[in-house]
Amino acid sequence: MIDASPLPVQTGDGHRFELLARVPTQPRARLLWLPALGVAARHYLPYADALAARGIAVYLHEWRGNGSSRLRPSRTQDWGYREILEHDLPASLAQMPEDAVTPLIIGGHSLGGQLACCFGGLHPQRFARVWLVASGTPYWRTFPAPRGWALPLVYRFLPWLAQRQGVLHGKKLGFGGTEARGLIRDWSRVGLNNHYAAAGMATDLEAGMRTLQGQATAVVMDHDWLAPPSSMQALLAKMPGMRAQLSVLSAQALGTRADHFAWMKTPEAVVERLFHSFE
Repeated sequence: MIDASPLPVQTGDGHRFELLARVPTQPRARLLWLPALGVAARHYLPYADALAARGIAVYLHEWRGNGSSRLRPSRTQDWGYREILEHDLPASLAQMPEDAVTPLIIGGHSLGGQLACCFGGLHPQRFARVWLVASGTPYWRTFPAPRGWALPLVYRFLPWLAQRQGVLHGKKLGFGGTEARGLIRDWSRVGLNNHYAAAGMATDLEAGMRTLQGQATAVVMDHDWLAPPSSMQALLAKMPGMRAQLSVLSAQALGTRADHFAWMKTPEAVVERLFHSFE
């Protein structure tokens, strides 16, 4: 029996959204999952269903400004990593039923994986496992040449464009959705200097990640130029206290294209790798 009831969430600053859940009757673990940039939580329901069938309770966080979120970015509505880390993720975590016995996992896809590591570092006693799929630091030096050489220009251009337009119209660029300019600034800064920080937030996110202890399980796709293995390895290196396991999946193993997004519709191979690390 799987409970699929969505959970209403309201943050301290008034942001409202739904936490989509797939909860088995007797879960073996609980997973707070963060989507990729510009991807609504509902697109991960096949993934959540596959994990729930294996006994993992899955709670799909919704990005501010996307899907069920009551906010949309504009010239007057802006946010960055601070609002996500200080307001939205704590509110999602608070809606998950308390359970002192069932292990708590945090994980995410792409940017979601990065912020899962940052949030885990803010609460190292809560999370002993991190699951990362098609993620990694955006730092330009971790990407193979010649593509990596062009990234500093991208990381300077996109914040300028978002500031000029009031938001980043990512769909027109083939990157994300309609994104808040503060979010793009925070992300681009990491791409240039490989240092995670949130504008307006004094907490040292890098130091927090170094305090994490436990198991980090990471999966990348072998034709994903947005998240190559070198990028994931650099993100894992920020958590030296975690025992890291990295798998690279081919199109044959996935049964679909081995790119950044195709696995979401046929998630079985990814789920198997993650679940195997839990057994």
